[in-house]
This record gives sequence, structure tokens and C-alpha cells, in this order.
Amino acid sequence: MRVLADRRGDAREETRERLSRRLVAEFAPLSAETVRRCVADVLACMTHLGVEPTPAVVERMAREHLIGMVKSEPPSGRVGPWSGRERERAAPPGPDAAR
Repeated sequence: MRVLADRRGDAREETRERLSRRLVAEFAPLSAETVRRCVADVLACMTHLGVEPTPAVVERMAREHLIGMVKSEPPSGRVGPWSGRERERAAPPGPDAAR
């Protein structure tokens, strides 16, 4: 049994690496580590949900996630100083602040 589990793990590792290499080449704006993590996350999620993680489906889902990451990046390519909590801290106090 242990040998079968190891072989299946090796096959998944090969699949994950092959898909990662292909997607890294396609999504140059993202780091290779981000792409590898995305592929690994998709594999883990599919396995957790009981869905057979075929290479075609994993690649399709990972590509959709990566496209979303690329499209959600601001035009400048980085987050500006007025995002998130900094904006809340830098905002002038409202009318209720004096209370």
C-alpha cells in the first residue's frame, strides 16, 4: 500500500511541476512561486472536495485564478500609500470624532 501511495504522490508532484512550468511561462507578471502556490492550492482544494484533480481541470482552474490576480493588479503595478488601514488612519476625523 505504501508503494502505491508514493507512486500516486510522485505522479501528482510531476503533474504539479509540469503545470506550474507551463503557467509560469504564460503569467510572466507573477512570480514563479505565486504560480506554483496557486497550482498546489487548486490541487489541494479539488482533493479536499473529492473532485478528481485531472491535469486539464487543474490547469483550467489555476489559469482562472491567475487571470484574476493579473487583472486585479492596479495599473501602477503596486499598491499605493492610500490603501487599506493607512487611509482610515490618515482620514480627517468625522463629526462624531469630538465626542
